[in-house]
Amino acid sequence: MNIRIRTLLAESIVAFSLLGVATQAIATATVEVYKSPTCGCCAKWVDHMRDHGFTVKTHDVGNKEIRKKSGISETVGSCHTALVNGYAIEGHVPAPDVIRLLKEKPKAIGLAVPDMPHGSPGMEGSRSDPYNVLLLKERDQTRTNATIYNRYDPYAKKTEPLPQNLEAENRSSSVMRLK
Repeated sequence: MNIRIRTLLAESIVAFSLLGVATQAIATATVEVYKSPTCGCCAKWVDHMRDHGFTVKTHDVGNKEIRKKSGISETVGSCHTALVNGYAIEGHVPAPDVIRLLKEKPKAIGLAVPDMPHGSPGMEGSRSDPYNVLLLKERDQTRTNATIYNRYDPYAKKTEPLPQNLEAENRSSSVMRLK
């Protein structure tokens, strides 16, 4: 077996192992969602979480009490609050970020997507706005001193790596450099 095939095989094994860890984290995770009984975007977020393998139980009682009890500041508040494996999830946090949180297990209160940004899970539509997922490390932490856990920007330019043969070609060609 040549080196390239062995490398691809090793990378595949690592990828499947990581997928197994993420799947195991989800399989044991039940998400308790506290929301208004009439909120359509909350119901869509619940569907988003289920689509990503989570078991979800909803409580149609609103979220102000559970938000306060969980240590989530109103400055990062949204329309629903969820609890999963000891973490609070405030608002329209994408499921991959929750999966990452459960895998990494940082010392934190949880994650938040303040307000209800267009384009976030449950808020899909014709418009998408940039938004951040915040990692809340302390009780009652505000937006201004929270850590950005992930950024979503539909307008950001995506850069793709050069094809391998083009990279090799660029390295071997001569380039005149100015001093």
